[in-house]
Amino acid sequence: MQEDAPGHRDAPVPAAGSGVSFVMPVLNEADYLERAVRTVLAQQVDGPSELVLALGPSTDDTDEIARRLADADARIVLVDNPGADIPKGLNLAIRASRHPTIVRVDAHSELSPGYVTTAMATLARTRAANVGGVMKADGHTPFQRAVARAYNSPVGLGGGAYHSGGRAGIAESAYLGVMRRSVLEEVGLFDESIRRGEDWELNLRIRRAGYRVWFDPALSVTYWPRESWVRLVRQFHATGAWRGELVRRYGRRNSLRFFAPPTLVVAVLLAIVVGVLQLARILKLDALASVVYVPILAYLALLGVVSAGREGGQGWRDRLWTLVVLPTMHLAWGAGFLAGVLAGAGGTVDTSRLGSRNTPLP
Repeated sequence: MQEDAPGHRDAPVPAAGSGVSFVMPVLNEADYLERAVRTVLAQQVDGPSELVLALGPSTDDTDEIARRLADADARIVLVDNPGADIPKGLNLAIRASRHPTIVRVDAHSELSPGYVTTAMATLARTRAANVGGVMKADGHTPFQRAVARAYNSPVGLGGGAYHSGGRAGIAESAYLGVMRRSVLEEVGLFDESIRRGEDWELNLRIRRAGYRVWFDPALSVTYWPRESWVRLVRQFHATGAWRGELVRRYGRRNSLRFFAPPTLVVAVLLAIVVGVLQLARILKLDALASVVYVPILAYLALLGVVSAGREGGQGWRDRLWTLVVLPTMHLAWGAGFLAGVLAGAGGTVDTSRLGSRNTPLP
């Protein structure tokens, strides 16, 4: 946790019973949308509520499911998001909504019971502009569960509070977020030029404006990771590229933990180059050249320890998947980060959200 600017401004607290607007960008989520919507509509809200779905150009049955859900419940509002980008969809949904508190939700997530009640109480008590909780990743298949374990592990995603938990307090950013509309409008909503990491950048502007962003471990959201290795690689490469873009734009304001995966990628590339030169006898196999292998050996040892421990799962299949998933996430993210830092993210999109329908869930 860190504070970018003194939280000297209190966010306004709307009158009791003024209501809540949920906003959800949706693209190719036929297998997850109905479950996500169900957990939103089950939330207890003091006053009126609505759920605005920003529908991207899905190629599966997402739109049909969304229309059926909207026909069955007047609280659901549909808006088109032809550009598909998440920040554009969020802004369209926010502008189409009516209530003074905005709850961002994800079609790949499920809100825990009492999520909104707890978040509203925390916002009122702390006078924060945005509050978020813990992303509790879970899975339906052995691969997805391995990805979930990596998400929940400090080794997997670097130990951010919303992944691994921690004490309540002022935070750098918030997962999803329960936000005051007036503050969002003051800082200008989401930056539509940022396709990934838009939440971090928004929270940076909120903190720069003097407001508080708050982490509350009592808030929990179940997140369902990507279901295949290819989708995971695409997602993490795009996420890394946009983090690199954010480093280009904001430099030191990014946490040092973001630099661990690209450092690993550089170490692997250096070790490959040295290894080829040694095999070609251009370099002798001496201690100086072999030093480049030390970080790789240390990383492999770390993977072995994690996979063999509690975070590796149960049984040899779980542990093997952990050995596959962790370096996949680190190397894909790190490679994307280096590309983003060197050349910018440009038109990089998360293609894991595109294409054919996901495998049906049990």
